[in-house]
Amino acid sequence: MDGEKLADKVKVQVKDWGVREITPGTTVLELLREISGKLAKEALAAKVDGKVIDLTTPVHHDISLEVLTFDDPEGAQVYRHTASHVMAQAVKDLYGTLRLGIGPSIRDGFYYDFDLSKPLNPEDLEKIEGQMKKIIAEDLPLQRIELERKKALELFNDMGEVYKVELVEGLEEGSTISCYRQGNFIDLCAGPHLPSTGKLKAVKLLNLAGAYWRGDENRPMLQRIYGTAFPKAKQLQEYLQRLEEAKKRDHRRLGRELDLFSFHEEGPGFPFFHPKGIIIRRELENFWREEHRKAGYLEVETPIILNRKLWEQSGHWDHYQENMYFTKIDDQDYAVKPMNCPGSMLIFKSGMYSYRDLPLRMAEMGLVHRHEKSGTLHGLMRVRSFTQDDAHIFMLPEQIEEEVSGVIELVDKFYQVFGFDYHIELSTRPEKSMGSDEMWEKATAALHNVLLKKNISYTINEGDGAFYGPKIDFHLQDSLGRTWQCGTIQLDFQMPEKFDLNYIAQDGQKHRPAMIHRVVYGAIERFIALLIEHYAGAFPLWLTPVQVSVIPITERQHEYASGIKEHLQKELIRVELDARNEKVGYKIREAQVKKVPYMLIAGDREAADGTVSLRHREKGDLGPIRLDEFVEKVKNEIKQKIK
Repeated sequence: MDGEKLADKVKVQVKDWGVREITPGTTVLELLREISGKLAKEALAAKVDGKVIDLTTPVHHDISLEVLTFDDPEGAQVYRHTASHVMAQAVKDLYGTLRLGIGPSIRDGFYYDFDLSKPLNPEDLEKIEGQMKKIIAEDLPLQRIELERKKALELFNDMGEVYKVELVEGLEEGSTISCYRQGNFIDLCAGPHLPSTGKLKAVKLLNLAGAYWRGDENRPMLQRIYGTAFPKAKQLQEYLQRLEEAKKRDHRRLGRELDLFSFHEEGPGFPFFHPKGIIIRRELENFWREEHRKAGYLEVETPIILNRKLWEQSGHWDHYQENMYFTKIDDQDYAVKPMNCPGSMLIFKSGMYSYRDLPLRMAEMGLVHRHEKSGTLHGLMRVRSFTQDDAHIFMLPEQIEEEVSGVIELVDKFYQVFGFDYHIELSTRPEKSMGSDEMWEKATAALHNVLLKKNISYTINEGDGAFYGPKIDFHLQDSLGRTWQCGTIQLDFQMPEKFDLNYIAQDGQKHRPAMIHRVVYGAIERFIALLIEHYAGAFPLWLTPVQVSVIPITERQHEYASGIKEHLQKELIRVELDARNEKVGYKIREAQVKKVPYMLIAGDREAADGTVSLRHREKGDLGPIRLDEFVEKVKNEIKQKIK
């Protein structure tokens, strides 16, 4: 009898909660309620065999599952994806006839695209938000519906949802199509979703934007609404405060105010660096060159425009053509380089190397151009021309792990100087790639082994490797807690093969070198944008365009102040003299607005004593100091690159 009862049960291994036996057909949510009311309340979705599923999914056989809460990135995605559906329902309730685009969750929020007959304005957001709150209060169940492709096409054709029809038509014949219904609203969606709209708590619509359907400039422009959602009002409030702080730190605004760079309609996406911006850029480049010389790198420079045959040989013509610019020279096709690596291949190929010459570390500050769609351009963060701090390391296969380890240490040294915390991802083979399975497995294992030996924690980013090899990515965390992917180490067995690169081994025969592509800053332009926002424009002294402002109190001290300026310039300290006929308090405030680290105030007493009154942009008045003592202090701070 007991045996018959056990046969009617299925076993569920719940992570952190042990094994539970339930009746087949019991939903995940029902199981969680049996385990713990608190667990069921906090649960947003579940993961089974790496796949995220709805809590309303019935269980029919033995499984292992992991409960996802808002603290899990995948749980937060489900939460915000549901919020996007609630927003779509609210817009449809309020504005009637419209056509739905797509509405995914994104980092820190969600959006939905709409084809509306009337343009929305910011006042509409408040109305839509109010309707969303009504839908949440109704606690409508989200029901998953699976349809055959033909039925799905009939459904969305009848509804006049032309964009949904297009999406369904893009799916293979025989596909099962999933939709989700909440109340009178139904949407095409793979899911998963929250069990009901009432699970949503704190929602906020943020802004409007335009977006081409499927990112294609030749397709209709839709209206996009961005929003965010959190389980607690306090979390939402903290996020909105971070957004306000981010606006104050926006590198585009600070770039204008500090006169660092500009963009012009004559070259959209192509940055113009002003004198003060160039100072920051050159300091970053000088630091980079100094550290790379210490680490045994040799600097090279390769042309910006190269023949089509080279890009066919490298694989870029087949795998990257849509991002490239082209031209003709003497009736032959040429391309503006989107990457520096093929040029380095040619330099290596032009020489003769033995195993004793390897590893060979070639570094290049290379200007590259990539065709980015106009809608994706964003200040210095997303541009069409940028300088990559590339390096290509050619090595013996047995040197791979040592060289990867050395690059990790170099990258860590750089990021410590700027005060960045970071985490690491190991990105694996993408769907569109070249090379054998064996080669990819060998390359991925090598990167994995280095991270293990160095005891570095990392996450796997499936399918996000370069088309020629797996990579280690460094994600920096700025002062607002945001993360940015900058440094990368890409292991490549493909390029040496494609370019027939060789070295003479100990056996006197030609052998193929292994190769690493790597960057530290990533792109100089993007890294500068990141630093502007990280420091809120108040750069550390060694990077600051104007390090000292000399401020005479009256015209009587102009000659003394000019002498101070000349002395500082000779000591290679970047200095400006503010000799305007303005009150000293006004000059001090303006220097602080310009984020000048040090102000030297010169009055009659200072001129008589041969001193200056020292002020710091954050610490205020530091009292009188001798000029030679100040110079020593500043030069020491610059040398040590104090944050």
